[in-house]
Amino acid sequence: MTSALLMGIDKIPDQTGYFVLNHEGAVLSSYGELENDERTAERITELVKNALRLNLSDTDVEEKFKRISLNYKEHTLLVTVSNQKIFVVKRPIKAEA
Repeated sequence: MTSALLMGIDKIPDQTGYFVLNHEGAVLSSYGELENDERTAERITELVKNALRLNLSDTDVEEKFKRISLNYKEHTLLVTVSNQKIFVVKRPIKAEA
């Protein structure tokens, strides 16, 4: 897979999986625990579409989100939209000592 498509997502430390989606939700690339996970891809796409409709800014300037973090008991999904692609990384949550 070309590095231009992945934009470094494959080099994020501690990640256990990732996928890159186009703006319609089609999986362009996937790896690890998110490889071929169409169900999660569909849900993330819907979440992004809904989040893009929200403007939580107090100003008249429309402001879109930059990143969404979905925190679960044992892992986090980090969602970023850039260049009309949706990048999702799955990382474990480390237990505090």
